[in-house]
Amino acid sequence: MKASCKAVWILTGILLAIAVDVEHAAAPKGSKPNILFILNDNTGYGDIGAYGGGERRGAPTPRIDRLASEGLMLTQFLVEPSCTPSRAALMTGRYSIRSGLSLILVEGNSNSLPASEITMAEMLRDAGYATALFGKWHLGNATHSLPQNKGFDEFYGIPPGASWNSYLRISQVQRTQHVSIPLDQGPQIYEAKRGEPLKVVKPYTEEVRRNIDWELAERGIDFMRRQKAAGKPFFLYIPVSRTHFPNLPSKRFEGVSRIGQFGDSLMEGDAAVGALLDAMKDLGLEDNTIVAFASDNGPEGPGARDFGGDMPDMGSPGPFRGFLGDVSEGSIRTAALIRWPGHIKPGQSNAMFSIMDFFPTLAHLAGGKMPTDRPIDGVDQTDLLLGKSETGARDNLLTFVGPTLAASRWKQWRAYFLDVAPGRSGVSGADLMGGLGLSAAPMNGYPKIFNIEADPREEHNVAEQYVWVRAAVMKPVEEYLASVKKYPNPPAANITNFSEK
Repeated sequence: MKASCKAVWILTGILLAIAVDVEHAAAPKGSKPNILFILNDNTGYGDIGAYGGGERRGAPTPRIDRLASEGLMLTQFLVEPSCTPSRAALMTGRYSIRSGLSLILVEGNSNSLPASEITMAEMLRDAGYATALFGKWHLGNATHSLPQNKGFDEFYGIPPGASWNSYLRISQVQRTQHVSIPLDQGPQIYEAKRGEPLKVVKPYTEEVRRNIDWELAERGIDFMRRQKAAGKPFFLYIPVSRTHFPNLPSKRFEGVSRIGQFGDSLMEGDAAVGALLDAMKDLGLEDNTIVAFASDNGPEGPGARDFGGDMPDMGSPGPFRGFLGDVSEGSIRTAALIRWPGHIKPGQSNAMFSIMDFFPTLAHLAGGKMPTDRPIDGVDQTDLLLGKSETGARDNLLTFVGPTLAASRWKQWRAYFLDVAPGRSGVSGADLMGGLGLSAAPMNGYPKIFNIEADPREEHNVAEQYVWVRAAVMKPVEEYLASVKKYPNPPAANITNFSEK
């Protein structure tokens, strides 16, 4: 009898242990991983603690730093010079010029993500994923290009063709034109379900701007909870507002940093990331979720806006030269972290990794299908993430400003085809802004070449000493030009040159 009771207690203990494991352990082997992608806005390489910022910059980022220690920290993550181009590249796995979105979208410009483009969300939804976007789309207002029509089951955020500073429109018109605009005629917060039209939720005001990232986090947590209950893998894309100007923190984060509202905003964004990660852990989803954190481009520069007499609202490019809108390293090299417990070994990698590479890499990991009827500029970096390769699958990258090929990168060498490198006064990210004020000059036949590793601020042109590099940096250019002959690009954004209309 005693032996029988003992056996019952042992069996009960085993069953309880199994129940706990089912609740908290990773999903069964072979199941599709969930994907959480958090995209910061205008956060520089030198802003996050793990990259040399954080506490040393006067604004600690402990939650993002912890994520860096738990996953793979990319030290050579490369994007496009501004927000719309980088987001187009992320969603399509292609250079943004291929979708006509190689400039920042602004009012007055009708460009939109073409209906023919296949997005990462469409690929993952076709692979069985529930998909949601909460935040900033910035890929156009055309009906066919709205997020709920390009692969997302759910959308909540600011106007799909606008950025975080659009709430200023009403106050700007009132101050300069002395015309009052009702709140319902200004920018709005929208939501939509798959295939449905946008629905107005509320006006996008300054107060909403201050608290928007917490709304996005709350909706993201609810989405994860619902997908867990449904037993469905998810792709949750949260392009947050931090640290896009104007960096207006919520009331509880005012004054928490030592560098003004930019630092306050950076720390608030860090806390919002922490809230998402904590909720994921509490839901028992941590072990089978790929978490990616990145920034869309380099930081706002010395011409940063000053709202309310605060410190300059600008980030740090770290050791590199350049800011938002430049084509130099400080603009296109940003932070990126990828965590997947038990699969991606924690550490650092200096392998080149483009924002375009997420599309084919996640397609591989999620069992999705890549388009085969168009050029795909992203490369599959699965071997890099899983520790099977140290160098990765990429050794080159092109950089465009509007319709213009501005630079080519091969390994540690960058060649400029426009004179935007040091020595041309007055040309900076504040002027270029992704091409809106492009005034750089041609190079009269030969590019300037810089060794990024030896010269991270790109101050010493070594084209004459390293003549052989020209052929190497031109190879990806030639391959791109050959692809354009077969697959022509649509027109880039243009509201200045009417001879091309």
